[in-house]
Amino acid sequence: MMWPAMTDIPEPEISPAFTLEDIRKIRDWNHERRKVMTPQEIREDDRKRTESMLARLEAIRKNTKRQAEE
Repeated sequence: MMWPAMTDIPEPEISPAFTLEDIRKIRDWNHERRKVMTPQEIREDDRKRTESMLARLEAIRKNTKRQAEE
């Protein structure tokens, strides 16, 4: 179940340089979102985000491999 408060917290703006400040913003954002989540919801959220990130990494890997072959 997605609590309304979770969707009220906008994702942080991340700089192109990805600084320590960006890491702090992400940690704070996750903390605020997860305060209202059950352990089960946290696991589901982690699983969903992990699958999304793995798909993005796989697409990058395929693109890099294709460029190397050209």
